[in-house]
Amino acid sequence: MTALSRDELLRYSRHLVLPGFGLAGQEKLKAARVLIVGAGGLGSPAALYLAAAGVGTIVLADADRVDATNLQRQIIHRSEDIGLPKVESARRRLGELNPNVRVDVIAERLTSANARAMIRAVDVVLDGSDNFPTRYLVNDACVLEKKPLVYGSIFRFDGQVSLFAPGGPCYRCLFADPPPAGLVPNCAEGGVVGALPGIIGSLQALEAIKLILGTGETLQGRLLLFDGLRMSFREVELRKDPDCPVCGTHPTLTGLIDYEAFCGMPAHDEAAEIDPAEVARRLAASPTPLLLDVREQWEWDVAHIEGSLHIPLGQLAGRIGEIDTRREIVTVCHHGMRSLTARELLKGAGYSRVQSLAGGIDAWAEEVEPEMGRY
Repeated sequence: MTALSRDELLRYSRHLVLPGFGLAGQEKLKAARVLIVGAGGLGSPAALYLAAAGVGTIVLADADRVDATNLQRQIIHRSEDIGLPKVESARRRLGELNPNVRVDVIAERLTSANARAMIRAVDVVLDGSDNFPTRYLVNDACVLEKKPLVYGSIFRFDGQVSLFAPGGPCYRCLFADPPPAGLVPNCAEGGVVGALPGIIGSLQALEAIKLILGTGETLQGRLLLFDGLRMSFREVELRKDPDCPVCGTHPTLTGLIDYEAFCGMPAHDEAAEIDPAEVARRLAASPTPLLLDVREQWEWDVAHIEGSLHIPLGQLAGRIGEIDTRREIVTVCHHGMRSLTARELLKGAGYSRVQSLAGGIDAWAEEVEPEMGRY
């Protein structure tokens, strides 16, 4: 075990007097390594509480940058951090909170190529991701590396928490198949109340602490459901699926796969996207492309490219007749994800010349129209 300094003995004094915790428990926390996937809504409170509790090494993995829309719920970031990589913003805040904790950052997405190595190097994984490909990827890598996974998810006013650990059910036992692509809206489309990730992320942090200490009853085999509108909790019993392809009796998945393809997302196509500078060049020429902005009304009101046609993504299928079939089309959203979905919808409807603005209006503001400002 790692001995505690005088500062740490004072800092963690409320832990040291806890029955079943004490000095031995605090030393277990100091020796532990926790990987947090995502420095966003769930990762923010989880990282803050794990750092405050004295977890010795926190590894943060996130490829995104801070933007203004994050600040309503991602409490580890501040207004002055807008534009910074989230992992750098988070590392600064955690260092200010507890200089005794080591914070390692990985400013890249988890992929099938790097996930197992990242997970192999830690004791516990906490999933703060917001998309299905990453959830399945993290689950499978944890099962293959025999590492416990603290799962959490949020949507609007509801949240879920569970623990998927070796020997018990895994995420695939709960959700054998992902929902059809585009069926479940993300936070930008469906919204999330700001306090909700604080509740779920804190529960994830508590579960990780209990796991490291080896105390209490974990959520293994149980899914905890939280309804924020009714302020109620309920539990669902989880059972291991003997036919689960990754943790079942005769697993068929023995390595990581293409998770975007598994979740029905279109394969990356270099021709699908167009750089902001190239869009600006084409707008200055003739004929000009039609810019189709698929963000929500409030996003359009904050900032938009002059001359764009505005049809929110959720209305696009019903209003597709408003779009001129003869023109080259460039779809636009905030970061470039919803616009790719819009492109697929238009291509499926017979529109042949459609590209998505790479990086969305955020990249446009940075590279072409800085006076617009980022949000």
